[in-house]
Amino acid sequence: MALAPYASDPARSRGRRFPEAPAPTRTEHQRDRDRIVHSTAFRRLVYKTQVFLNHEGDLFRTRLTHSIEVAQLARSMARPLALNEDLVEAIALAHDLGHTPFGHAGQDALNDCMAGHGGFEHNLQSLRVVDALEERYPRFDGLNLTFETREGVLKHCSRANAQLLEAREPNGVARRFLDRTQPGLEAQLCNLADEIAYNAHDIDDGVRSGLITLEQVRGVELFDHYCRETLGEHPQLQGRRLLYEAIRRMLSAQVYDVIAATRVAIARAAPADADQARAAPPLVLFSDAMRARSAELKRFLLANLYRHPQVMAKTDQAKQVVRELFAAYREVPGEMQAGFAARADAPRAVADYIAGMTDRFALREHERLTGRKLPL
Repeated sequence: MALAPYASDPARSRGRRFPEAPAPTRTEHQRDRDRIVHSTAFRRLVYKTQVFLNHEGDLFRTRLTHSIEVAQLARSMARPLALNEDLVEAIALAHDLGHTPFGHAGQDALNDCMAGHGGFEHNLQSLRVVDALEERYPRFDGLNLTFETREGVLKHCSRANAQLLEAREPNGVARRFLDRTQPGLEAQLCNLADEIAYNAHDIDDGVRSGLITLEQVRGVELFDHYCRETLGEHPQLQGRRLLYEAIRRMLSAQVYDVIAATRVAIARAAPADADQARAAPPLVLFSDAMRARSAELKRFLLANLYRHPQVMAKTDQAKQVVRELFAAYREVPGEMQAGFAARADAPRAVADYIAGMTDRFALREHERLTGRKLPL
């Protein structure tokens, strides 16, 4: 399918940090996607927490299944907008590669541990994974991805870290955080797909876990609208089939809303190419009405699921695991794998090592180093 003029054209990519000959049968962004799928960090995502710990149930989302769902949603929006589907998929599959074990709890704890050493940002860590930490190729560290994929991976970045990145890579992927421009439209699309996926699968997992009920979620207008619509057509439907169908309709409505609102925004801005799209205000977006309804759903999930007492209890224990691992490795670096133990930048080496762990490896290491088994 032909790309729109404002899409990221792989033939006009800003390239890789280490030049490589083009692949004979794949575009540059297809090649990025394939490298991500074959990376060690991508495989680890299957044992990293989304909301519920990996061992709490076989059917709850993990970082891996979340990333796949984001890629599916993003591709389904990219095609009608004539954006680069392969780039969208690469960004979506790579966006959580730097996430710690135990989800946001692990990230917050590691950020606290690194407070005097530059902090910890999981988006920046995802960039570190693809730029440096993967060890697969003879001529360079990392995966040597294209600028466009790396730009999308770095979804958020503090100004201080952006300045450090800009000093090492002038006019590179961090530049937009300093001059307040946007990433390419494919990256913008992945950001929204991430949000849509979160809202939908956290309803599903929350109800499955028993921490929230279908009746509670029906108090949220966005979900209840599609629940009522479903019951209007299938009045006998109940339980999981009702939940699934309402979520399916809600997902579809959000996807169609983004496509319609984005078309209007692009037509208004009329960017001639991908760089003009970067210089414009955000162009991939919800309508105002859908944005408000989505925000209400996010507030509901924050109050009723993410801050549920059972989730918070697990969160506190997960933070304790990360803090105690950090302290143990700082005290005896030799307890880490040799490649990390030998590095001169000791605090960052410890952060890199812990961030790369799966939930179950972190728990095993914590028990090995402390002699205690926490009831996570």
